[in-house]
Amino acid sequence: MPLYDFRCQNCKNRVSIRQSYAEYGVRPVVCPVCGSQALTRLINRVRIAKSEDRRLDDMSDPSFFGDVDENDPKSLARAMKKMGQEMGEDLPPEFGEITDRLESGEDPESIEQSMPELSEGGGDEDY
Repeated sequence: MPLYDFRCQNCKNRVSIRQSYAEYGVRPVVCPVCGSQALTRLINRVRIAKSEDRRLDDMSDPSFFGDVDENDPKSLARAMKKMGQEMGEDLPPEFGEITDRLESGEDPESIEQSMPELSEGGGDEDY
């Protein structure tokens, strides 16, 4: 069943909704976040099916992140977006907020401090 991407005009979230070809354009779509029917269809990128092993192999190539400067928030944002696209999975809204804030030049530590819920249960407190 095809997956269609929409932008909710009410809560501004990007959502993916599964609909059969018979349902598309006939059955109204509803935002799973806020329940609004004010959704605008987004044009999807072409997706190529890759196994998880293939994706991890691609990301392990040193050239995948060759131009990342860990001291430059904008560079980190580009790398995070690239990794998110490579994984081909729907990412939580917080991911978009973090990359947007990094692209604006905000310090990663200040982002982390303002979003403590991201580190809860992450298991990296000992590092």
